[in-house]
Amino acid sequence: MTERERVLEAVAHRDTDIVPYQLDFTQRAAEQTAEYLGDPEFMDKIGNHLAINDWGGFVEVRPGFYQDHFGVVWNRTVDKDIGVVDEYLLKEPNLAGYEFPDPHQCPVSEDIGEFVRRNQNRYRVVSIGFAVFERAWTLRGMENLLMDMYLHPAFVDELIERITDYNVVLINRALAYDTDCIRFGDDWGMQRGLIFGKKLWDRFIKPAYSRMFRLVKESGKDVMLHSCGDVKELFPDLIDMGLDIFNTFQPELMDPELMKREYGRHLTFYGGISTQRVLPFATPEEVKQNVREMIAKVGNGGGYIVAPTHSMPPDIPPANIAAFIEAVQNQ
Repeated sequence: MTERERVLEAVAHRDTDIVPYQLDFTQRAAEQTAEYLGDPEFMDKIGNHLAINDWGGFVEVRPGFYQDHFGVVWNRTVDKDIGVVDEYLLKEPNLAGYEFPDPHQCPVSEDIGEFVRRNQNRYRVVSIGFAVFERAWTLRGMENLLMDMYLHPAFVDELIERITDYNVVLINRALAYDTDCIRFGDDWGMQRGLIFGKKLWDRFIKPAYSRMFRLVKESGKDVMLHSCGDVKELFPDLIDMGLDIFNTFQPELMDPELMKREYGRHLTFYGGISTQRVLPFATPEEVKQNVREMIAKVGNGGGYIVAPTHSMPPDIPPANIAAFIEAVQNQ
């Protein structure tokens, strides 16, 4: 089976010869692992099953500071992968003076047609990051946005509708190509529960995602959601809305066996190998054992992509990353 065939079968909840896997890295973790292995090309040899194409648009405006397509400037002098917002553009709860970018002009990190051509044997994912809630708070500020949900709900409605309109154009661009999946990245959870509670999710976030999911599902493609944190209370709604793949699947927050029993007929779980507890602190042999156990608990009958719960950060010993690679390659 090709990598793409394995993922398609897993998402269809059928067993495969091996459980598909995906190992992603922060920049510094990749550099440390390459140095440890003595191989700067090691990532090309892992055998990852997903090819993920992100929307681009970040331009360095001064050393270490990058502006995205919405005009938000990110300070990456410490965190070189994402960074922190340097200044919020919406000072007041209205859109006066702010001009939304043209989604037809939004650049992609790689031409989608070329991306598809180069990845015929991998499961092809187009990713829309900072999809709704994150995009809203990067413009307004998280504290302000959460207060606006109570104090200025009409503004939040307008802001989210404009963001969703923008995303719909991007989705339609991606669906015009032979891609397999649209991934939405939007962190909704904390270590315990939702950032804003389900009532506000139902009020502001669910309608936007219902619209976007429906567009993807009507095209016959798969829907993936990335959300950090404890968002399991939303799984019944998300399944009804058409979600196929959930990432990050953090075992500290969601019991893997319970999630498989409760939702494994509907969701494919992507993640499960803890970047919070296991990968930074276990021994290499313990990492291998954890990977084998997670595959056994969640991988039967399909519905699992074994992966770290997030792009692996630099506090993970390279020996543990090497053990992780060995475990997935030798199933």
